[in-house]
Amino acid sequence: MPLRLLEYTSPADWPGIDSWLSRRDAGEDNVEPIVTDILAQVRTRGDEAVAEYTRRFDCPDMTAEALRVPEQDIALALTQIPAADADIIREAAANIRDFHLRQKQNSWITTPAPGTTLGQLVLPVDRAGLYVPGGQGGETPLISSLLMNAIPAQVAGVQTICVVSPPRKDGSLNPYILATAAILGLSNVFMCGSAWAISALAYGTESIPRVDVIAGPGNIFVTTAKRLLVGQVGIDMIAGPSEIAILADASAKPKWLAADMLSQAEHDPLASSILVSAHSDLLAAVQSELVTQLAALPRHEIAARSLAEWSALIHVPDLDVGMDLINRLAPEHFELSVSDPWALIGSVRNAGAVFMGHSTPEPVGDYFAGPNHVLPTLSTARFSSALSVDTFCKKTSLICTDQAFLNAHGSKVARLARLEGLEAHARSVEQRLEKP
Repeated sequence: MPLRLLEYTSPADWPGIDSWLSRRDAGEDNVEPIVTDILAQVRTRGDEAVAEYTRRFDCPDMTAEALRVPEQDIALALTQIPAADADIIREAAANIRDFHLRQKQNSWITTPAPGTTLGQLVLPVDRAGLYVPGGQGGETPLISSLLMNAIPAQVAGVQTICVVSPPRKDGSLNPYILATAAILGLSNVFMCGSAWAISALAYGTESIPRVDVIAGPGNIFVTTAKRLLVGQVGIDMIAGPSEIAILADASAKPKWLAADMLSQAEHDPLASSILVSAHSDLLAAVQSELVTQLAALPRHEIAARSLAEWSALIHVPDLDVGMDLINRLAPEHFELSVSDPWALIGSVRNAGAVFMGHSTPEPVGDYFAGPNHVLPTLSTARFSSALSVDTFCKKTSLICTDQAFLNAHGSKVARLARLEGLEAHARSVEQRLEKP
């Protein structure tokens, strides 16, 4: 199995690694003109355009009237999945909700000086749109995507949450998606996908309300639509292919490390799995394990391409140099597979999420622990963060000053305005100054 074996001894080795990995964000096809046309069609023709695209690509019998899932179908779905599975979804949802409740910010007011009141209102957006990918023709429901996007919006206080997901060929959604919506108390679910679903959320149609923020992962058409709509609607982030970086010492188990690398490689041929270690024997053992475990994976062809093209085993002289490389990679998922991960956490500067120690594999965060799994990719963890309650909030400043404040400071405000050539600004203040 071809897999890069690299050396990183100092920052001088970074440009070569950076140049290789930077090619992951190059789109395979130029889809922007196609997506631009889809956006225009949906904006102009509304439901009929959404139904037409849905008929063409997902469900041959879709009509505009059938885009919305009836509320009784959402409730019924809870009877169509095993009760034990519903309980697992409820428990995961509770963990996710508890974590995100701790993120909620309060509005505040302060009086820094007599006659001056300042503050900030933290307010939810009115409507949020959530995209849930279909997943292999609707047969691998992305339950976690719905949980991770809907719960922060609910905690933020968003009143209207609209879910879009591509239908199966028979015009239905997977009952696990609908059952999850029922568990979360979501009633606005629509059967449409790809760029036309994103356009419907951004512009609104006869059936689908116009929203203020769109969140949720998707393919290149979904991602391109979100990118083109920035400025007209809020989005969570421009997400790229998944990635994991692992820093391991001699205490790590090769079998576990190989499994963790494959957990990302099976996502997408563009996914990246990188293991960093100062122990050559460990790297060799992991390479052997990868060969063995890859052969047994149902998605082995996808994982094999990911390993061959965008993954690597990287040898470093010590953990400090390894941490330097990790911070340069700024990975979406970072596993600290060392005997004492807490000793190194202070060195982490750039990562979407950190998984601490040998008993915290990345899927624990993907599905169940509580923190959000919608994370910055393609090194954007250098400047951005996980999806959170803040994604669905806006902050409004409060300013209240009395006449005494204006008398004391108005001339200063007017002077600053005139320095910028804004005479009307200056006069707006001066009109209010009391004459002695």
